Amino acid sequence: MQFTYLWIFLAVIAVLLDLWVLNSLWRSENSSGSKAGWTALVVLLPFVGAAAWGIAGPRGVTKGPSSAEHSKG
Repeated sequence: MQFTYLWIFLAVIAVLLDLWVLNSLWRSENSSGSKAGWTALVVLLPFVGAAAWGIAGPRGVTKGPSSAEHSKG
């Protein structure tokens, strides 16, 4: 019975991780074709795709604020 809970826990973690990666992926500035390829990898191989996106995906913010007013504290 404990193994059942373990598999459910791992499945929930995989789904949450995939949702986070897909959100990050589709908000990136990559081309549509690149996004489609990454999406396929993440959906077909959840842990491998997420790890690959974590290593090879974009980092940080690519563009700063659009106006000087926006960045005032």
